[in-house]
Amino acid sequence: MNRCQALAQSGRRKFRFKNKLLSLDATVIDLCATLYDWAKFRRTKGAIKLHLLLDHDGYLPRFAVITDGKTHELNVARKLRWEPGTILVFDRGYVDYQWFVELTRQGVYWVTRLKENADYLVVERRPVPAGGKILADEVISFYRLLGEGREYFFRRVEIWDAEQQRRLVFLSNHLEFGPTTLAAIYKERWQVELFFKALKQLCKIKTFVGTSANAVKVQVWTALIAMLLLRFLQLRARFGWALSNLLALLRQQLFVHRDLWAWLDDPFQPPPPPPEEQLALALA
Repeated sequence: MNRCQALAQSGRRKFRFKNKLLSLDATVIDLCATLYDWAKFRRTKGAIKLHLLLDHDGYLPRFAVITDGKTHELNVARKLRWEPGTILVFDRGYVDYQWFVELTRQGVYWVTRLKENADYLVVERRPVPAGGKILADEVISFYRLLGEGREYFFRRVEIWDAEQQRRLVFLSNHLEFGPTTLAAIYKERWQVELFFKALKQLCKIKTFVGTSANAVKVQVWTALIAMLLLRFLQLRARFGWALSNLLALLRQQLFVHRDLWAWLDDPFQPPPPPPEEQLALALA
C-alpha cells in the first residue's frame, strides 16, 4: 500500500487544492438466502455489504470492512476518524445532520447531495453569473439544528446538468470553494462506483467457492488484494494500461518466462527465445 501511495502521489493531481480527497461508499453483494443463511438481508434474499473508503490519489482502497447486508452505511461511517483538512465525498445514503456536525468539529470537509425534502433556512445568497450553469450559491442552516440550540452553517450549491437536463443540488461544509469546484469534487465520487464495478467483474466475486462466512470474506479480501496489486502494476508501468486489459494479458503471461517490468512497459514485444541448453522432448 505504501509503495502504491508513493507512486500515486508522484503523479499529476486533478485538483489544485492539497487536501486529501476520499470517497466513502458501500456496495451490496447478493447471496442465495438458502445457501448463505448467515448473510441476513431480506426475507428471501441474502447479501453481504462491502464498505469502502477510496483514496483519489491513485484511486486506491484505503479502508474496507465487510458486514451483513442489513448494516447501514452510517453505522460504519460513524466509527471512522479522519485527519483534519480531509475532504470526504459520499452520496445521500450518508445524510445525517448530527454526523455532519461531528465531521465539522473534527475539521473534516465533506461534499454530498442535498435531499429534496430538506428543511433549511437561507442565511446568505451569494451572487452567481447570469446565464451560466450555476443556479444558486447559498449559505444555509438546518432548522433541526437551530431547534437544538446549535448554529452551524453549510453551503448549498445548485447546478444545471445540461447533459441530463436536470438540477443537481450539492451540500457541503466548505464555505470557500467555488460552486463548480464542489460539483467537480462530487463528480469524482463516481470513481468508487467504477472501483466496485471492476472488483465484481474482473475479480469474479459474484460467485463463491465456499458457503461459510469465512470462505466468502476470504474471497472478497483476496479480490481486494488482487485489485491493489493490479493498481500497483498500472501505476508502475509506462504503458497506458486499462485494468481489464492488464488483467487479461497478465493471465496469458503466467507460463512465459520473461521480465515482468519490461513487459509492462512494452507489452507488444515477443517473449525471449528459450535457452539453448533447454532439452527438447522426444514426443515421436
